[in-house]
Amino acid sequence: MTNTHSIKTILLHATTQLKAQDFEAETAKLEAQLLLQYVLNVNRAWLISHQNDALQPNIHGTYRALIDRRINGEPIAYILGVREFYGLNLKVTPATLIPRPDTETLVDTALAKIPLQKNLNICDLGTGSGAIALAIAKHRPQAFLLALEASQAALDVAIENAKNLKISNVDFVLSDWFSALSQQNNTQKFDLIVSNPPYIEADDDHLSQGDLRFEPISALASGQDGLDDIRRIINQAPQHLNPHGWLLLEHGYNQAEKAATLLKQAGFSQISHAQDLAGIDRVTLGCIAQ
Repeated sequence: MTNTHSIKTILLHATTQLKAQDFEAETAKLEAQLLLQYVLNVNRAWLISHQNDALQPNIHGTYRALIDRRINGEPIAYILGVREFYGLNLKVTPATLIPRPDTETLVDTALAKIPLQKNLNICDLGTGSGAIALAIAKHRPQAFLLALEASQAALDVAIENAKNLKISNVDFVLSDWFSALSQQNNTQKFDLIVSNPPYIEADDDHLSQGDLRFEPISALASGQDGLDDIRRIINQAPQHLNPHGWLLLEHGYNQAEKAATLLKQAGFSQISHAQDLAGIDRVTLGCIAQ
């Protein structure tokens, strides 16, 4: 196309192409706009008010390349390098899992367990982009959070997010679940441990579909039944919890009862579930007595 093509025409063409890839109409329109806003570094209001402007060929070429990446299935969060989660704009990269709305259920459930005026110690296992830890820290500034992550690349993203958001009540440590604490003979214990661990079955067909194709497999899959990491966390968590401390775990749509059974076997009580926006048991939590 030449520079005689308007922003409106180019957006319409891109939207049509995305719809042809089975994108819902509104999603296709929104993503076409978001990608052009990204290229032009403008907001949506500017885009609408300048819809009759011509787009220069070099800009159009850059935009077309982004649309092609999206058509090929690359998540828009990775293309834009950002994803909103719990009101926070977070940097994301292919080294991190893309924060999802379902995980806001975990944050809601955690915040309900953290009184506003108490200086509780909280641990976020497998922090990734830092989404969960930073959301909790933002809403409970008197709490102290330790965020553990096994990937240095992901940890670097989380640290950058904390800096960009000016959230200072989180420390980040490279650790395979609790391993760094155990190796250092760290006696620090927590009032609350939260985690969104990998919980997809290793041979699940969904791993080769949609956004999951581009996300780090280590943050998604966990053994034949998807529960390997959940078992490890539940078995190790009691030694890292204060008396009457809580463990909160996000899991798959069909894993709530299995998670509850594992918690009970490990000595947890007051076991319950929290539902996501679709009414699915998404979080299972329990309290340790000792």
